[in-house]
Amino acid sequence: MKKISVLIAAMALAVLAACTPKTVEIQQFGDFRDWSPTPPMGWNSWDCYGPTVVESEVKANADYMAENLAEYGWEYVVVDIRWFVENDKAGGYNQTDPRYVIDEWGRYQPAVNRFPSAADGKGFKELADYIHGKGLKFGIHIMRGIPRIAVDAKMPVKGTNGITADQIYNTEHLCAWLRDNYTVDATKPGAQEYYNSIFDLYASWGVDYIKIDDLSAPFYHEDEIDMIRKAIDQCGRPIVLSTSPGATPVAAAQHVSTHANLWRMVNDVWDIWRDVTHLMRVAKDWYPYIGDGTWPDCDMIPLGHISIRGERGAERDTRLTKDEQYSLMTFFTIFRSPLMFGGDLPSNDEFTLSLLTNEEVLKMHREGSGVHEVSDENGILAVSSTNSRTGEVYLAVFNKNNDESPFSFSLEDALALKGAHKVVTMWDGQKVGKVRELSGTLRPHACTLYKISK
Repeated sequence: MKKISVLIAAMALAVLAACTPKTVEIQQFGDFRDWSPTPPMGWNSWDCYGPTVVESEVKANADYMAENLAEYGWEYVVVDIRWFVENDKAGGYNQTDPRYVIDEWGRYQPAVNRFPSAADGKGFKELADYIHGKGLKFGIHIMRGIPRIAVDAKMPVKGTNGITADQIYNTEHLCAWLRDNYTVDATKPGAQEYYNSIFDLYASWGVDYIKIDDLSAPFYHEDEIDMIRKAIDQCGRPIVLSTSPGATPVAAAQHVSTHANLWRMVNDVWDIWRDVTHLMRVAKDWYPYIGDGTWPDCDMIPLGHISIRGERGAERDTRLTKDEQYSLMTFFTIFRSPLMFGGDLPSNDEFTLSLLTNEEVLKMHREGSGVHEVSDENGILAVSSTNSRTGEVYLAVFNKNNDESPFSFSLEDALALKGAHKVVTMWDGQKVGKVRELSGTLRPHACTLYKISK
């Protein structure tokens, strides 16, 4: 390992020796909560490409978003895990002989064989510029901690007077499923400077959003989250912070909601109905923390064409039925979760596109307030919110059962709405009429979504 590390370090030094580091001008952008006033919406490469996405695929998804989704509020294009490994694989991770790309300061760099525009030490700058040129925003994924190869090679920590990577790490609470990094020990001199150095780098690239993994479970890494928050705040660029994966402990709600813009409530949600119902159960504890620039996160949206080179299962279109897809999108939107689509956007069919472009549903997602659970009995879950601008009330009713099931709600008893109100079903725009009660029968795993007004 040491020979490999030294070789990689030497190669990185040779490539980057002629490159002058770019200075990032420090600016003030106010409180980080102001950077995501509504839940972030975008695309993430994980569900369809795992750790193997390449530049042309990222650009193709950005092109589709700019042409078909941007007008509806979709804006982030996020390169997920291990963009710094030249030879990763589908269906898991190459942990046998990974070829890492790293600079002389122990900071991962994009693998040029996958991201050609990163040649000559340019990092993600040109890819970010391409995405910004389309009116979109650029994001990346990293693992918490410091690269093991940087520790093994005793690489210097930028911004310090001779501190090296082997002086700022420990082996406590290491990631159980990926062996790339060590923990950064917040008690060591140089620890904060290391995090500062990587966020200064990302700011120079033009990163707008960062998803950081292995922060929340099975151990909540409060010390590293503190360092990350400070590093973002000093880097001179408003970078939205997503902590991952879940389950983030509810006991840490106060801390995470004052340090991150979004945080995962559960582990990965895949195209399996039990993942959706598990998410609904876990979400019960998080309703009070929705809003004000910080958002409990339902995870990515596993719809459309997924697992092209994915981590979970063979290439496929989502296994969720159309009823289940409506239920997933309805829960994500009424809950006001961040929306990160996981399928390959250029492969979308008309039905999938319709799930992402319903203006009334996205208005609810953007302008909802007071999200709360109305009831959860006999497999029928009801969730409501109120439009903060118009006062319209939304009601989503989900059938979690495997059988057809009836529901009935008095508007006065369930929603404190006196008298008859106008009701519209939001996915299809059908008028129900002016009623005092809502009732019906739902197919297994189906839902209905109402807008209620005077």
